[in-house]
Amino acid sequence: MSPGFSRPVPLSRRSFLAGSAALVALGAAGCAPASRAAGGGTGLRFYLQKQEVIAYFGELLRRFEDERPGITVVHDSTVAIAPQFVRNEPAGVGCFNDNLELARYIKRGVLGDLSDLPSAQTVRTDIDELTDQYATYPGRTSVLPYSLAAAGVIYNKKIFADHQLPVPETWTQFVDVCDELTQAGVTPIYATDRDTWTLWQGLFDYSVGSLVAPGEFFRRMKELGTDVGPDSEVSFEKDFAVPMERAKVISSYFNKDHAVRAYADGNLAFGKGQAAMYLQGPWALSQIELVDPDLEVGTFPLPVSENPDERQARVNIDLGLWIPTASQHQDEARELVEFLMRPDILNAYNADNLAYSTLIDAPPQQDERLAGLQDYVDRAAFYQGAGTFVPTSIPLGNYLQAAIRSGNFDGMLRQLDADWRRLAGRGATV
Repeated sequence: MSPGFSRPVPLSRRSFLAGSAALVALGAAGCAPASRAAGGGTGLRFYLQKQEVIAYFGELLRRFEDERPGITVVHDSTVAIAPQFVRNEPAGVGCFNDNLELARYIKRGVLGDLSDLPSAQTVRTDIDELTDQYATYPGRTSVLPYSLAAAGVIYNKKIFADHQLPVPETWTQFVDVCDELTQAGVTPIYATDRDTWTLWQGLFDYSVGSLVAPGEFFRRMKELGTDVGPDSEVSFEKDFAVPMERAKVISSYFNKDHAVRAYADGNLAFGKGQAAMYLQGPWALSQIELVDPDLEVGTFPLPVSENPDERQARVNIDLGLWIPTASQHQDEARELVEFLMRPDILNAYNADNLAYSTLIDAPPQQDERLAGLQDYVDRAAFYQGAGTFVPTSIPLGNYLQAAIRSGNFDGMLRQLDADWRRLAGRGATV
């Protein structure tokens, strides 16, 4: 996973069953011109980053067309966003993971202001503020958060019950649980180092989040630029020292073959009950379910301090809606955004895809596997993963691989500071 990785939020059963036929139809439709629809109506291109929910959104777009005759919407299912803006041919409406890649377009002012849309007033301010942590453009609301993904420690309820283990609420309790599992011959945590994104999304982000406020930390890091170092106000070496001590301890409880295991291996092994915990997000749940539909799992935020009140969930805005300033049909694009932001549409999507609604007074996520995170989302006791703020030109995942194998997490933090200074000197940090 990189800061621009499209996290694999799974389709629901009914979405999956409709998927293959819809994908074929939408793939063909995506090649059609978008400015003028057949029969003289208006054509819009809808750019959706998440390939795994194309079929789901295809059904929504057909509903929109039924309600708004004269507008035809086709999917732009290309993966890359940059070529659209380079050619000055962006899609009419975009639906994209909110991250450093999207931040570049926000900062350049090529995304229009959506603040006057009625739906903009229905978004929770504490979720809306998350997108501002990456970038803002003066006087504009460039992105409307659509879907919030929350992640924590996925755990096997049967293993915990069999060994009479509580869900840990403090760092000491977490270590005690891991020690008891180890003594009982149970692998405490299944890790998949071969896919480096799983390391920074899980081990790195979970260890940092409740001890450091990532948004504020990286705001100061950007201000300091080339002055970042061991004596600066903030730095990786200083602020992440305790979190990485935690990460070092956590990695000692990994499965012995973690270095050669990939994400798919982790889903399979956890689904087979080969470990008690898994540092993954909701996107892994459907894959685990394919292995054992009856496996009882839950999720809890990793406690990394001795104060239970400091626990937080790791979140990201999994999808956000935006309209490029170069969109040829602004009025129709805004109609589509308003349609997709309707509570009955938005809330249903998030319920169906194991995410959380971004709207005020939204219903809770009903899936029991995520119940352990609901209260944290409700109270905004959450943080965006620190790894999502690290530019892709800094190989954070590879550094984590090396640190886990050598135990030298301090050296990794010094290297991160050096890389930050190097990029800042080139004007390359976001």
